[in-house]
Amino acid sequence: MPRPDSSSYELTDAEKRDLIKLIEQGKPLPEKYRFLLFEDKREVELVWNGKSREVCTAILPFQTLEHIDEPRKEKLADEELGLDTGGRQIKGWTNKLIWGDNKLILASLKSGALRRQIEDAGGLKLIYIDPPFDVGADFSMDIEIGGETFHKEPNLLEQIAYRDTWGRGADSFIAMIYERLILMRDLMHSEGSIYVHCDPRVNGFIRLAMNEIFGAELFRNEIVWQRTSSRKGVNQLGRVHDLIYFYSKGSSLVWNPPAVEQTEETARGHDFLTDEDGTLNRLSDLTGAGPGPARMFDGKSIEPPPGRHWGYDQAGIDDLMARGRIAFTKTGTPRLKTPLNELKGVAVHDVWTDVSVLNSAADERVDYPTQKPEALLERIISASSNGGDLVADFFCGSGTTAAVCEKLGRKWIATDLGKFGIHTTRKRLIQVQRELKAGGKPFRAFEVLNLGRYERQAYLNVAGRLTGKKKEQALARKEQEFRDLILKAYRAEPLPDAAFFHGKNGGRLVVVGPINLPVGRLFIEEVITECRKRGASRVDVLAFEFEMGLFPAVLDEAKQKGIDLAPKTIPPEVFDKRAVEKGQVRFHDVAYIEVTPRFDKKDKLRLAVELSDFSVYYSQGLVDAIAADLKEGKSEVVCEAGKLLKVSKDKKGVITREALTKKWTDWVDYWAVDFNYESRKEIIKVAKNLGVEGSLPGTANAAEFLDFEERWTGAYIFENEWQSFRTRQSRELELKSVPHTYAKPGRYIVAVKVIDIFGNDTMTLMPVTVG
Repeated sequence: MPRPDSSSYELTDAEKRDLIKLIEQGKPLPEKYRFLLFEDKREVELVWNGKSREVCTAILPFQTLEHIDEPRKEKLADEELGLDTGGRQIKGWTNKLIWGDNKLILASLKSGALRRQIEDAGGLKLIYIDPPFDVGADFSMDIEIGGETFHKEPNLLEQIAYRDTWGRGADSFIAMIYERLILMRDLMHSEGSIYVHCDPRVNGFIRLAMNEIFGAELFRNEIVWQRTSSRKGVNQLGRVHDLIYFYSKGSSLVWNPPAVEQTEETARGHDFLTDEDGTLNRLSDLTGAGPGPARMFDGKSIEPPPGRHWGYDQAGIDDLMARGRIAFTKTGTPRLKTPLNELKGVAVHDVWTDVSVLNSAADERVDYPTQKPEALLERIISASSNGGDLVADFFCGSGTTAAVCEKLGRKWIATDLGKFGIHTTRKRLIQVQRELKAGGKPFRAFEVLNLGRYERQAYLNVAGRLTGKKKEQALARKEQEFRDLILKAYRAEPLPDAAFFHGKNGGRLVVVGPINLPVGRLFIEEVITECRKRGASRVDVLAFEFEMGLFPAVLDEAKQKGIDLAPKTIPPEVFDKRAVEKGQVRFHDVAYIEVTPRFDKKDKLRLAVELSDFSVYYSQGLVDAIAADLKEGKSEVVCEAGKLLKVSKDKKGVITREALTKKWTDWVDYWAVDFNYESRKEIIKVAKNLGVEGSLPGTANAAEFLDFEERWTGAYIFENEWQSFRTRQSRELELKSVPHTYAKPGRYIVAVKVIDIFGNDTMTLMPVTVG
């Protein structure tokens, strides 16, 4: 808004001429004119190229893919959860593990149907995030196979996220985090707090951004976490700490001052005495300021020091003596003796040196590169939330926040873009459920969710300042270039006049999914509809990523309608022009699962399931090219045609290849069974009367006036009833489930889900008749 006294501005004639010229040319005004012409209360502001205070307003429904809950034998005292006859939670808040772009997740949580559940759960009281603050970071992973390490490259969605975060250096990083912080603030409870983990490379940017979003007056602490004690620096001091910024949303907040137990370190400045039984005692002064009389100590009268008095009357001294709480120095001075374990905890300050980074042998370690110690999260969660409060982590990685929340009795939401992170968190939380169950402690069910019905507009990856027709033209040009490249690599003939299908390969139509989002149910339904319009019966769908839980239900649906639909995953090599020209790019099929029912001969209602085969077709990198680039005496692990190969070059230049995945079970990291898959429909809540882009109409508060309607997606929720998976401590995998007893005879659909070592999931359905 203009300054209040805008009738006259303090501008020189030269500045006025400069302004008129710039306005006539349609050029942006220099920053100094903002403060000369407009009222702005911010004294200090972080500015970057393309800064905007606009945030995502897309509202996408959440699809529940999986419900995970260890059955409990005993009835819990906590009636909020409720239990069915199988000992599973049937009411109350279920924790959320969400796969997808956290910008869209935050926008959909803020204004979508799940917001009501969040408010009913007491509101979001605490957020902890550990965003990718290292410009050299990426989504690649090291996976241990047969004693060797395989370097898994990020998939395209993860590559796009990395590029959007660091493609323009600090500009793109701060733009990414700024928009998400605004959405987080709007989602938080009025008494909520947020902790943002960063390091000295970006802490200045984040501090200024948070001052602007939350207000400098709501800054609480800059916490220094000394994560390691020794690190050598090159031409600099060793960098041994991270920073954690702590802000509140309002002046009132949940706060439980953290404290640590007394130790010799925390009680520095005191003398200590160790008893014969090993008890460590702190020795402290027995006197106070001001003169006083002598007291009797074990029958001996002792005067206090000059100007001091004994801090206890004679009865108090006698009681301390009787309990052995007074010790005497060599000079005979009485001192108060207090066991350290009886002392009150020492208040924690803003420099944390007592929480160490995880070592390689730590039990909680899950071999995730950015994993933080549980003790760090335990301190934060305990300080800024109470039992039953809702806590969120929107860059959850290996799931440390969620695991600690479950152990401390907090509700949680955890999100991540990487499937591997979601899978790591899923396994970790199942283990937490098992531990709590074994200890007779309560725990909650959790759900694995997708963002459903992706709108193309929500993922526009064209210049932000383009509008209207120019934006559509830029998008169309970009998509056309992308499709041409993919079709050439697939050796398909383009269909220039096609409105929906993009090419033809032999007798099969070819459609290319979008480059920057997963192909989901909505897209597949369009493919089926267009096939039926054309009378086509065979089609290949090419995509970099398919939604979790999409198959095999949609393939069966297409088959019932007379359509042979084949999903094919696009490999990263399509961006290697040499590989495309040489015809070396291999598109791989979705993984294949084979399961066998094992009926109980004595009980016709009992059934176990055996995993009997699993096939994958991944390729990552061109083996010949990698072998040629290898230095002598070096080796590398590469994936080709569904096998992990160790390619080595000896000192004479001789190349050898060794298969590390020698049997199909080497690919399986996790598998689970739902013995009655069609018992629970997947219902989503969709907002009525949204704009064409799935965005909020009108004002920022329009969400308050939205109505939601329930729809069945045509799919079912996978209720995880039994699972076996590998952990860092145990690499064994059970290939036969425990028996399941059905309540009555009948025909059932058994669903089996397999997650491979890359974190990708595949599911198969098996009809069985029992009784």
